[in-house]
Amino acid sequence: MRRHTHTPRRTTLVAVAAAASMFVLAACGGNGGGSGDASALPSDSLNPSVDLKTQSLVVSNWAAYMPDDLPANFQKEVGPKVTVTTHATNEEIVAKLTAGTDSGIDVAFVSGQYAQALAAQGLLEPIHADLIPNLANLYPEATKLPYDIGNKYSVPYSWGTTGLCYRSDKLSFTPDSWNDLLSPRPELVGKTTMLATERWLMLPAQKSLGFSANTTDPAQMDQVKAKLIATKPTLLAYDDTTFYDRLVSGEALMVEAWDGWCNYGIAKDKNIKFVVPKEGSDLWADTMVILKTSKNKEAAHALINYILGAKVQSWVVENILYKVPNKAAMDLVAPALEVDYPNLAFTPTDLLKQEGLVDLGDAGPMYTKIATEVTAS
Repeated sequence: MRRHTHTPRRTTLVAVAAAASMFVLAACGGNGGGSGDASALPSDSLNPSVDLKTQSLVVSNWAAYMPDDLPANFQKEVGPKVTVTTHATNEEIVAKLTAGTDSGIDVAFVSGQYAQALAAQGLLEPIHADLIPNLANLYPEATKLPYDIGNKYSVPYSWGTTGLCYRSDKLSFTPDSWNDLLSPRPELVGKTTMLATERWLMLPAQKSLGFSANTTDPAQMDQVKAKLIATKPTLLAYDDTTFYDRLVSGEALMVEAWDGWCNYGIAKDKNIKFVVPKEGSDLWADTMVILKTSKNKEAAHALINYILGAKVQSWVVENILYKVPNKAAMDLVAPALEVDYPNLAFTPTDLLKQEGLVDLGDAGPMYTKIATEVTAS
């Protein structure tokens, strides 16, 4: 198996980029599902017969998040030249796309709630399903993601959830609750980490209190803040990038983790396990979107169609250890991989039991303020 050199996809880019993205993230005006009415964003007329060799694409993605040879293979098989640029965070790419000028980017990879916010600002081309026949490879559940019900403006690339990643050989019990992290037993004090990125920092406390991961209620968020501040003295660290290495070394015994990232620890030590707490968790998704400013929209649709091919998208599972919402791709994955990494066997039904993340609208700054106050307290 080729290992993935991972870039922190979800870490928050503070200062300039975060501020630049704030206006678009607030634009949704609440935490409703979907991206809005398709009639609100009239589409350009696309030509399905265009000579794709006359078009070229600039794609912005997280580093190493698709096969290195994909651009060359796509050009050879379909025609358009593809130039790949990278971004480290959602905030970084959103800042580029909302700067008020044509970014020159045709296709961008962003997490679902960011796609929702960009669509609400009229920055995305509606998806022309007739130009993406490989949409048929997706699970039916992939059309039910609350940030864009029906995939009007985005196409999901990968999905997963968040839970507890722990050393089964070093604990005297089997964790099953967010409270095992928030109010740890003595054996875990100073041996746990939590994610620092806003939405995932809040998640354990939100779920343990019975609140939505998308709550915008200030009174509820005050309770979330209080619980997180009470937990902080018990933590080893807030850690979004090296928590699985801390588990491998034994420095940490239990961490809050995205399922795919827990798999990086499991790859090094099979005593590491992953569990979704009984209070429930989130359903996150990373997506592909086409910019309204793109002059190569036919080629952009052709690229998404190519990526949705079973062989291409199965690469994500086999090399990055993430689940994909593509049934044809998942069917190609060797059963042994799901034995080694049990969370890869989570079904769409399993995932949809968790709460889909949506844009917070005007409540976004409240989350930022709480995250700052908690981590700095």
